Amino acid sequence: MSSLNITHGGYGGRVATITLARADMRNAFNDEVIAELTAAFTGLGARSDVRAIVLAAEGKAFCAGADLNWMRSMADYTREENLADAARLAEMLRVIHTCPKPTLARVQGDVYAGGMGLVAACDIAVTVESAGFCLSEVRLGLIPATISPYVIRAMGPRAAHRYFLTAERFSAAEALRIGFVHEVAADAQALDAKVADIAQALAQASPAAVKACKRLVRDVAGRDIDAALIASTVEGIADIRASDEGKEGVQSFLQKRPPRWLE
Repeated sequence: MSSLNITHGGYGGRVATITLARADMRNAFNDEVIAELTAAFTGLGARSDVRAIVLAAEGKAFCAGADLNWMRSMADYTREENLADAARLAEMLRVIHTCPKPTLARVQGDVYAGGMGLVAACDIAVTVESAGFCLSEVRLGLIPATISPYVIRAMGPRAAHRYFLTAERFSAAEALRIGFVHEVAADAQALDAKVADIAQALAQASPAAVKACKRLVRDVAGRDIDAALIASTVEGIADIRASDEGKEGVQSFLQKRPPRWLE
């Protein structure tokens, strides 16, 4: 039985939704979930008919981190086995983060440990007000190593110092304040409405431009503004202007008609 549900809907079926479907296990990770998420984002990322991907979950928790039974099975792992296991989780997060399609986390409940990495790896995150967030690893004598590149980029190093070290649970309002999520909705109905609004905006954008923008953010963030960076941004705008979708976008704007990618 699959740990995920994948559906297509809205905007001509251009928005795909991947739903974590282990509500009884608080949507916690195990080998199967990691493999299925990796395959799902890889497959949907390669489809020309998909313009955006929503990552959602069933039940009271979005993702509680590692499955307890999975953790028990790892208790006697050798260092080599631990390296292989962590590499699979790292690859899943990399696949989500570098997915050619824009990704949106719909956070309907609590997010703990590795689940924080899932949210942070997505481009955009929207949460319900009642959700709670926690980087709980140090309580178990562990560190949030594999998820850290994504979580630190999402919340910033200063906030990471506090929440990595204290393992405090924090609110949706605090997640918004530190930049970990982009918006907080009052309830499930408002959450769905906000996700639909953002998904519509993503589905209407130029697919090639969205892909290039994702790469642009990764390439520019944190770099010094020097001659090399300026040169790469000059090349970036020149290349997209000369592309088919770039030309079509400008012409459709000047001619006051919808661009062909919306057909």
